[in-house]
Amino acid sequence: MFAQNEILLTPTQVHPSVTSKFKRLIDILGSLVGLAITAVLFIPLAVAIQLDNPGPIFYRQTRCGLYGREFQIWKFRSMVVNADRLKHLVDNEAKGNIFKNRNDPRVTRVGQFLRRTSLDELPQFWNVLKGEMSLVGTRPPTVDEVMQYERHHFQRLLVKPGITGEWQANGRSHVEDFEEIVSMDVAYQHKWTVFYDIVLILKTIKAVLIKDGAY
Repeated sequence: MFAQNEILLTPTQVHPSVTSKFKRLIDILGSLVGLAITAVLFIPLAVAIQLDNPGPIFYRQTRCGLYGREFQIWKFRSMVVNADRLKHLVDNEAKGNIFKNRNDPRVTRVGQFLRRTSLDELPQFWNVLKGEMSLVGTRPPTVDEVMQYERHHFQRLLVKPGITGEWQANGRSHVEDFEEIVSMDVAYQHKWTVFYDIVLILKTIKAVLIKDGAY
């Protein structure tokens, strides 16, 4: 099911998080705070990225969001320029439709710091403000990943993708099995409430501050 290069789903029932005004309000307020922090840190991070590996400050990639709609995700660049073209040279240490390597040679020295502190994720607050993402949701997959989905994997796309979520807050990089990630994302959909989102946000902040599971 394709339309305008998008992988579109037609759910029979909309998940309540999609239409929740309280969740959207939290997203707007949180994204404004996040973008303010991004503005303060932009110059030193931009200088560090350029000195370490000259090239674009930001990294942009097409991801699949709610119902499989494509959008452009933004991050501070943590890898060498044209890293996507070198992906085939790096072993995938994860299992299933997700790519991870603990010692990915494409990651720059500054990039390692950005990833350990999750500072590379800051530009995604712009995606949240635009409504393409939420503060809390499922991990936004690449188009290539979704093209390999089995039927039960598509349930992950019935909520907005998030900067954080069930597996990031409770597992972060310790979780390397895609099926486990899917299970956690589906569990999040069943457990979702606005209060539960706040709990996951607080757990994520704690995990980031103590650098638990980051690489």
